[in-house]
Amino acid sequence: MAMAFKMAATGMWVIDECKTSFMEMKWKKVHRFIVFKIDEASRLVTVDKVGGPSEGYDELAASLPTDDCRYAVFDFDFVTTDNCKKSKIFFIAWSPSASRIREKMLYATSKEGLRRALEGMHYDMQATDPTEMGMDVIKDRAK
Repeated sequence: MAMAFKMAATGMWVIDECKTSFMEMKWKKVHRFIVFKIDEASRLVTVDKVGGPSEGYDELAASLPTDDCRYAVFDFDFVTTDNCKKSKIFFIAWSPSASRIREKMLYATSKEGLRRALEGMHYDMQATDPTEMGMDVIKDRAK
């Protein structure tokens, strides 16, 4: 098994691929977003989907299931009013209302451990439906 980071509160492990993919997104800009999931059987947080540099918010939103929780990180590029190019990384805890209560609790208690393993996020969002993490919300938070 690859190296993993233990999240003490829940006993979950964040596999090394999660951190490596995040660093590639943050520093090399080879990914636009990463979706993570918890495998309850193996007690691991793993990479579920990686969005390439040409993919955007719509692909991220489409990759989140309507009845299952996930974590996602999204690299949002924008231009400020001073005409400066900037990039902000959003951490999104996706917990749709149709997901199981046990799953919601598991994801809620594991969130901080994953955030600690992935250093360098600018904004944290909790979303239960697509409107709570819409592009207008992201743009407003990134100002």
